[in-house]
Amino acid sequence: MKEMTAVNTEKSPVPDALPRLVADHTTRLNSKVNSLSPSPLRKQSRSTFWLPIGFGLLFLVIWQLKGFHKLFHLELYQLPIPSAIGKAIQTNGDLLWNYSLYTGAEMIGGCLIGSAIGLLAAIAASLIPQAAKGAITLMAGLNAIPIVALAPVMNNWFGDGVASKIAIVAIMTMATMAVGAYKGLRSVEPAYLELMHAYAAGRLVIFFKLRFKLALPAIFTALKINMATGLIGAIVGEFFISSRGLGFLLSDQIKLGNMPIAWSCIVIAAVLGIALYYLIQLIERIAIPWHVARRKLQ
Repeated sequence: MKEMTAVNTEKSPVPDALPRLVADHTTRLNSKVNSLSPSPLRKQSRSTFWLPIGFGLLFLVIWQLKGFHKLFHLELYQLPIPSAIGKAIQTNGDLLWNYSLYTGAEMIGGCLIGSAIGLLAAIAASLIPQAAKGAITLMAGLNAIPIVALAPVMNNWFGDGVASKIAIVAIMTMATMAVGAYKGLRSVEPAYLELMHAYAAGRLVIFFKLRFKLALPAIFTALKINMATGLIGAIVGEFFISSRGLGFLLSDQIKLGNMPIAWSCIVIAAVLGIALYYLIQLIERIAIPWHVARRKLQ
């Protein structure tokens, strides 16, 4: 019986190591959460929710009462008031909706492609340390290209359709994902690695069971940054050669002096960026709830 027990211990499956670590970490985390009084957490969540809304309403009231016009000596044709912008959105709702979908498709498509390329580069760099420095440096070099120089080149290569704007957004977003994901993949506590090596885990097992899971917070952070960067890239790309999109409409209406519609494009672009940011945050909460719980304790 003693010999059988020894044999079974030696053949303990490798994947059991990480679940034990996660279970211990989750137990300690839950005990800390339960030890906290619920009322301070509720107060903190309410303040986090209501303070931005209150500040935003105050900002709109000051804007509507022409406070910024008096402060910066602006005229109504330079800075329309919110009611005029709202009326322009209501009047041109169908046009703005169609152009928003067009720009959103460019941004989301470019973000997904650029983030996927950056993630693959980070994975390759983490698995092949000899190529890490060169790959990450190359990605950072592409990200350093000014968009005003990149947009005409992409329009010349792919035409004035969706493909050129997707290419612009992809190039602008791949470096952020590559750098963020690489740091997440390499930021593993030595104790975890020693335990996995003690269980004779291979490189691929360590990568998928340990490194990739612990890198998910960094990957989602890069995705949230890429949403804002991608929106800028799509709109600026439409400034040069395009016949549709919020960037095209914004540039065209500024030339015509129709500032309410121009500011409508700005408002819709901001709402689109915020909505996609919170969508990524929601996916993050579902995918890695342990990270959200730890962030609440900070």
